[in-house]
Amino acid sequence: MSLLRNFATVGGATAVSRVLGFGRDIMMAAALGTGPVADAFFVAFRFPNLFRRLFAEGAFNAAFVPLFTRALEEGGETAARRFGSESLSALLTVLLIFIALAEIAMPILMYALAPGFSDDPEKFDLAILLTRIAFPYLALASLLALFSGILNARGKFAAAAFAPALLNVVFIIALAIILLTDHAETRDAGILLSWVVLIGGVAQLFTVIWAARDAGIDLRILRPRLTPGVRRLGRLVLPGALAGGVTQINIVVGTIIASLSAGAVSYLYYADRVYQLPLGIVGIAIGVVLLPDIARQLQSGNETSANETQNRALEFSIALTLPAAIALAVVAEPIIQVLFERGAFTAADTRETSAALIAFATGLPAFVLVKVFQPAFFAREDTKTPMWFAGISVVVNIAGSLALFSSLEHVGIAIATSAAGWVNAGLLAWRLRRDGTFVIDAAARRRLPLILLAALLMGVALYFGADLVDPWLEHDSGWIRAGGLAVIVVSGIVLFAAFVQLTGAVDFRRALRRRR
Repeated sequence: MSLLRNFATVGGATAVSRVLGFGRDIMMAAALGTGPVADAFFVAFRFPNLFRRLFAEGAFNAAFVPLFTRALEEGGETAARRFGSESLSALLTVLLIFIALAEIAMPILMYALAPGFSDDPEKFDLAILLTRIAFPYLALASLLALFSGILNARGKFAAAAFAPALLNVVFIIALAIILLTDHAETRDAGILLSWVVLIGGVAQLFTVIWAARDAGIDLRILRPRLTPGVRRLGRLVLPGALAGGVTQINIVVGTIIASLSAGAVSYLYYADRVYQLPLGIVGIAIGVVLLPDIARQLQSGNETSANETQNRALEFSIALTLPAAIALAVVAEPIIQVLFERGAFTAADTRETSAALIAFATGLPAFVLVKVFQPAFFAREDTKTPMWFAGISVVVNIAGSLALFSSLEHVGIAIATSAAGWVNAGLLAWRLRRDGTFVIDAAARRRLPLILLAALLMGVALYFGADLVDPWLEHDSGWIRAGGLAVIVVSGIVLFAAFVQLTGAVDFRRALRRRR
């Protein structure tokens, strides 16, 4: 029950952040559309986000949490606090050097990240400026990840889970100013939003530092030293970064190729934001909660409990992800239309973005399965195996994107990203099965096919029922269009709940009786 409660805490907080993120992106679409300022800002925002998810979230969730858990189990609070302070000092030193070098080399890096921008010198120069402003966010987010990892290892998830929402709150305020002062689609709007990235990062970091001190975790900045613990962390960080951040690597690969076509970067950005909602709520909750839980069980030598935990996480993630993926594919256009089609975002943009969303939706279950399977490796301090599998998936993504871009443009990139996700998830599952470190139990073998059947039935019902709300979706009033989309969403949830009950995948009546 504590596992599900922690999933609910992190998932609920992530849901709040993603809902605010939708509000941010709705306003972003109205303020920036899919023009050159939008393309430049999205590249600038994605650049620090890539390194944040590689060197902060991916690397530290993979490497730091198991090591901190071991220090806590073997040496108690004093040893854990010392290891945390040493890691903080080493991380801060590396970050300052890396950011300084990146700021100097930004024009060269921009040629690598968005080579297509070089055909438009004004957009290229703007992208460099915006990225230089936003890039120090990497340091703030990396320290945020370290303190979040400490809180998560101690079983405290709320503050770290709610911190990302603060960035979206600051964004919404800034976008309201842009829209109210008629600065939409201007250079000044891009510059303001880049500074907002830094302001939001400061707010996030202070939130987790305050929570850590409130929990009795007071780290100090020491003289950086290569202690045994820091050396071990360093050996695990690089492969953990590549493995944990593979989805972001694949998205950046897509961004590089998409920069060759006007508007393609923006289409992929908006589609990515929609499918990231279920991925964030489920995938992030799974990854954040599952890793410290399995690490503690393995430290105590309880392999059986670790396998049981991972089976229930697999069921939980599939039960939430499959219906979401099918629904996103079936009603992609109404979703994009209601969320983004206003201001500078046109009906043509809706069609292009919807096509990308359908392609991303096919890979959504795979992206979540990666989050389910990787903690089994990370908790055993094995970051190299997931790294090699991540590398293979990146090769698949690059090859697929290049092969499909000439005929399908940005949609081909989304298809390749989804295919790469399935390759990664399949390799992880195969290795766990081969090593015997994860065995699907009888309960999961019975429930998973029934969950799939219920999700398919829901998808068929939504496909034929969506026509009933078409008059609402075509209405001039934005509130009525939003009401039509809400009807589709609620109908999907109710239908899936009914079908899982009818198929026997979940018996809600028995669960309620047991709870009483």
